[in-house]
Order: sequence, then structure tokens, then C-alpha cells
Amino acid sequence: GEVCTVRRGRTNTPLQSLVTLNDPVYVEAAQALGRKIVAKGCADLPQRLAFAIRESLAREPRPSEVERLAALYESTLADYTATPEMAAKMAQEPLGPLPAGSNLPEHAAWTVVSNVILNLDEVFMKR
Repeated sequence: GEVCTVRRGRTNTPLQSLVTLNDPVYVEAAQALGRKIVAKGCADLPQRLAFAIRESLAREPRPSEVERLAALYESTLADYTATPEMAAKMAQEPLGPLPAGSNLPEHAAWTVVSNVILNLDEVFMKR
């Protein structure tokens, strides 16, 4: 509280990553983005990923990004499908309950993917 910086210094420290991946505010933002992705209703996974990247980074995704994020989504969806109680926690805490009839594993997987996107250096640093 005693020092003010107008410009945030560039950092990629592990501590920053731990905060942005685990802080309840960042998880809540990831849940909100995940819900927006699902609500957008795009037909396929690459379209949804492109939408998420455009919403977060204001640019078109690179093919390698779509590939990696699609692999993350698929593996995370499989994990949360196998553990519905963990899916419910990831998809709803701290933001709150999903609309009735929502697919918990899908929302949980999109929360994880959104958290990764929101943790990219591009989100924090203007270049």
C-alpha cells in the first residue's frame, strides 16, 4: 500500500502462475468465460476454441493453439466425466450453480480451458 507502480513489470514467475491458476477470482473468471463459450452454441470444438481466444486475446487463434487446447479439453472432459463430483466443484465453485439441465463435465472442462487461456502472458501484458 505504500508504493504505487503505474506500469506492471514483466514476469513469468511460477508464483504468478500459481496465483492466476488457483485464485478464486481467476477461477470465477474462467467459469464465466466457460459458461459464455457453452452459451455461444458454436457447433464444433475448433469454433468454440476460436471464440474463446478471440474473446480473451482479441485476435484469431493459431492452429497450434487450437490443437493444444482441443487436446486439453478432450482429456479434461474425459476426466470430469469419470468424476462428476469434481466436475460439479470445478464448474460451480465459486461462481454458483449452473442453469438447469447443464452438462457438468462439459462446463468443468471449459472452465479449465478458459483458465489456461486467461493465464496466458498475452492476457496480462500489452505488447
